[in-house]
Amino acid sequence: MNGTDFEGVKVHNFSEKILEQVVHFHVMKLSGGFFLWLGSAPVLSNLAVSMNSRYGSKKDSMPLSTLVMGDPSDTAANSLAQRLAKRTKKQVFVSYSLPVSDSSLSLLVENRIKKELELHPERF
Repeated sequence: MNGTDFEGVKVHNFSEKILEQVVHFHVMKLSGGFFLWLGSAPVLSNLAVSMNSRYGSKKDSMPLSTLVMGDPSDTAANSLAQRLAKRTKKQVFVSYSLPVSDSSLSLLVENRIKKELELHPERF
């Protein structure tokens, strides 16, 4: 590939029962970023993308993000993509297919993702 290091797409799946609901996580590691789908049923109802910007204050700036598809009033995918892009310094695609009415579920789901990132950073 003209001297570029191309590793291909690597897939990692894991599931966890959180607040009596089984949540499935699907990670596709891409060159320079990753795609994360999470949900309880196989539905792609939204998709957000986020990445760090070279503009603005490096220390305080939040990554750029946008909703590619889905309901703009549902900000869960966008917010999670932004926080993950800031944490990993990578381009992040997120599809969040869980009910957003339960904020404690959202917090526990994000904590589970952080735990997976700490245990297996090579998968992201």
